[in-house]
Amino acid sequence: MQTEPNEVHNRPKLVTVFGGSGFVGRAAVASLTKRGYRVRVAVRKPEIAYYMQPLGDVGQIQLVQANVRHRGSVDRAVMGADHVINLVGILAESGKQRFNSVQVLGARNIAEAAKAAGVPMTHLSSLAADANSPSAYARTKAEGEKAVRSVLPDAVILRPSIIFGAEDRFFNRFANMARFSPFLPLIGGGKTRLQPVYVGDVAEAAAKSVDGELKAGTTYELGGPDVEDFRQLMRDMLRVIDRKRSFVSLPWWVARIQASILGLLPKPMLTNDQVTLLKFDNVVSEEATAQQRTLQGMGITPKTTDAILPTYLWRYRVAGQYTKPKLA
Repeated sequence: MQTEPNEVHNRPKLVTVFGGSGFVGRAAVASLTKRGYRVRVAVRKPEIAYYMQPLGDVGQIQLVQANVRHRGSVDRAVMGADHVINLVGILAESGKQRFNSVQVLGARNIAEAAKAAGVPMTHLSSLAADANSPSAYARTKAEGEKAVRSVLPDAVILRPSIIFGAEDRFFNRFANMARFSPFLPLIGGGKTRLQPVYVGDVAEAAAKSVDGELKAGTTYELGGPDVEDFRQLMRDMLRVIDRKRSFVSLPWWVARIQASILGLLPKPMLTNDQVTLLKFDNVVSEEATAQQRTLQGMGITPKTTDAILPTYLWRYRVAGQYTKPKLA
């Protein structure tokens, strides 16, 4: 009886991770390599992602060129894989990177490639996903989910709230702002409720999906242990960096004017679409909690912002790590 090559060499499973060099991608690749998986990181520019390779053993991580907008490159990246993870997403449009082309058509391309290869898929979406949302980001996230489900009904979908960690664009952005400005803006009064989830916990959820521990065809909602409004999160951040700053409440119309100006920058700090997103809470639903479609339902204890923020926001203290933060 002829033996399959995988059995001869006893090779670990190969996981293709689209968007593997990004913020969430780096954490996901680290979680996968710790489990012994071989990881193929599919990115647009492999030549600037070689820093990924030390996350695994020699030869465990390979980099390949792929653009989710181009089906041929997606097919090549999926070839020979045992599982596919899609982490590609954008918060703001620029150049050819449009919400629809990346988060809808790109997601469909990956799902179709996974189906053609006969392998399962894990798709990262967002708790903001809503087909009826006035936000283009939220609408295309929902449309991306629909596209994936139409091709691969058994795909696992992960919907995280706002993700935080050492390289996040949320706490780092406002902590850096606090270094130079005596004021911090609170869009809409800072009343939006969020449920920040640690990037390592999101990565662990993706790895559990590859392990086969998550139910096929299920959408999971990922949030941290605490629900806080935007104002309280800014207070938490200021306490960690040991700085006192005043809050300035920005009416929605003022925020839109600022976003219209800032949105013209090559790397916009704020866009009109992001202002729209902040009008809606971003928390795990009661339904998902009741049905155990959460981190806790997966057996993951989500980490708190109190435990994680000091490990990377110390750089924004007056004397960096040598400043002893005051207790709350």
